[in-house]
This record gives sequence, C-alpha cells and structure tokens, in this order.
Amino acid sequence: MDTSSELVHSVLPLFLAGTLGLSMGVIGGLEGAAEATAQFAKLFSGYLSDRMERRKPWILFGYGLAAATKPLFPLAHGVALVAAARFIDRIGKGIRGAPRDALLASVTPPEQRGAAFGLRQSLDTVGAVCGPLAAAGLLILYAGNMRAVLWWAVVPAVLCVLTIILLLREPDAPVAIESKPRLSLRDAARLPGSFWLTVAAASVLTLARFSEAFLILRGTNVGLTLAAAPMVLVAMNVVYTLSSYPAGALSDRLGRKGLLVAGTATLIAADAALAIGSLPAFAAGVALWGLHMGLTQGLLSAMIADAAPAQQRGTAFGAYNAVTGVALLLSSTLAGLLWDRFGAGTTFIAGAAISLVALVLIAARPQPR
Repeated sequence: MDTSSELVHSVLPLFLAGTLGLSMGVIGGLEGAAEATAQFAKLFSGYLSDRMERRKPWILFGYGLAAATKPLFPLAHGVALVAAARFIDRIGKGIRGAPRDALLASVTPPEQRGAAFGLRQSLDTVGAVCGPLAAAGLLILYAGNMRAVLWWAVVPAVLCVLTIILLLREPDAPVAIESKPRLSLRDAARLPGSFWLTVAAASVLTLARFSEAFLILRGTNVGLTLAAAPMVLVAMNVVYTLSSYPAGALSDRLGRKGLLVAGTATLIAADAALAIGSLPAFAAGVALWGLHMGLTQGLLSAMIADAAPAQQRGTAFGAYNAVTGVALLLSSTLAGLLWDRFGAGTTFIAGAAISLVALVLIAARPQPR
C-alpha cells in the first residue's frame, strides 16, 4: 500500500499546483488536514481494536478503504474529488495504523521492540522508494501525463488487500465485545504520565516536520524537472529505509533519548540546508530529512509501546496519533501560508526554529529506565 500511496503522493503536489492551479496555502492546508484526519481515525480504531481484542478486521478495513480511493485521483477534474479521495485514503490509513502497531507490539519481545519498530518502518519505507521510482519512470513513459500515471497506483493497492486476506494472522483472543467498556475519554486519561511526556515531545517535533509535499515543491523551485521531482521522495526514503532499523536496534541497547535528540538535531540541519535554495544544498537537505525520519519515527513508536500497558496499546497508539495529527495539520497549513507570503526559504527557517524548541524539550525530558 505504501508503494501505491507514495506513487500518488509523489505526483499529487505537482498535479494540484500545475494541472489544477492551486496555491501553496491551499495545498498545505489540504495535506495537513488529510494527514490529521488519518491521525484522528487512529484514536477510534485503536480503542475499538482493544475493545474487540481483534486487530486484523480493522487492518483489513483500513487498507481496503485506501485501495478503494486510488481510482478517484486520475478521475478528478477539480479539487473537490481530489480532496475527497485524499481524505478517504487517509481515513483508511488511520483505521489501520494503531491496530497494526498494537499487533506488532503484542508479538514482539520487549527487549527487541526498538528493532521491531525500526524494521517495520524500514520495510514500510521500501514502498516509499518504489512508489516515487515508479512515478518517475511512468512520467517519462507517458510524457508527463499525470492522470495515466495515477491509474497505476491501483495495482499495488489491490495486491496489498489480497496479502492481508490470505497471509495475515493474529493470536486468538476470544473475548466478547459486550464485556468491554464503552468508548470513553477516560481510557486515554488513564494512560501513564510517561506516555503523555512522549506524546508532548513528539507533538512539538511534528510541528517542525510538515508534509513531504513541500520537499517535492522545493525541488521544482530549485530547478528539478517534472519527471525528476518524484526522485526527491526516492532519495529521502532510501536514507529513511537504511537508517530506521539500525536506529531502532541501537535504541534497544543504548536507550531512546539520545537517538531522539540526534534525530531532532538532524531535522534542524535539514531545514537549514533546504532554506538555502541551491541544488546541492537541497540534495543535502533531503538526505538529512530522511535520516531524521529514520532516527525518530520508529523510535517514537517503540517509546509509545514501552509506556503503554498491553491492554491499552491500541488506545495509546490512537491517542498519540490524534495529538500529533493536530500538530501536523497546524504545521503543514503554516508552511503553506509562509511559502505564499514570504517564500520557500522562510518556510524552512521556521521549521528549524520549531525544531530547536523541540530539541530543548526532548533534552530536558528524563531518560526512562
């Protein structure tokens, strides 16, 4: 599914800006709102998967919903259908995310949890390399016809759903739904303080890390051709893929905090390079952005799994993603507005400034045992 989604994602900003003529502020708001929708959906699916003690139905529903949206993108002739498809796709992502991570945490020994989430992030990001690579090749094949390229996203999406139906298994847990409590915010409130400290650190960090759509747009801004633009995500995700598993495994041995500090400092360097505006600085910024993702994203998931009780892991991942979803909505919308009013460089300078605040907060956070 990541191959399918990233094929769309690597072309969509150019489709919105070029074919449909939307401003950067509108694109930023759309991207931020879509990603925030995904994060909020994780709150409910995570809780309900705890309540049912079943993960696979939610995982299948989420991936299936995302697959169903893929034909809508090439059919769109206005922003309304694109927005609807993007939102439904992200709702699907949200529905599957927390149950998937909770299932992974439940079948992984605690002493290997950092490595497990790092490996999951690396394998997930393989799709984020294949998708933009496919998009770049298809843009050349179809001479820049983005609608023809977007149709190809349907194929890996269907393969994903078939994989879940035929191959995914989960441990049996025959607990009746009626025996579980109703959905309540008190379930999230009962999560431990160490969990909420992790969420707070992740939220500030997310404010500094807006949508990768702005990396693609910055690439065209500094001179990349239309066909080469998807390669921005390829380069970023290659670094992301190669760094996620080693970072997760290292955190199992050395602790999480030091690597999280290093990842945040890397984001500051990435934003600084992207603000410069030259092609070499842009290339360095994209690589550093990928390294930051590898050092932080799987690590934060492992920290959530560490802090949450086993019976509340779905709820914990849902609450974590809902809060960071608000941060992502704010950051992407702000990035688009700053780009429209003050230019691309200011957008990345603001990201570096917020990253510095996140670095201070993370460095001040106590290291859990």
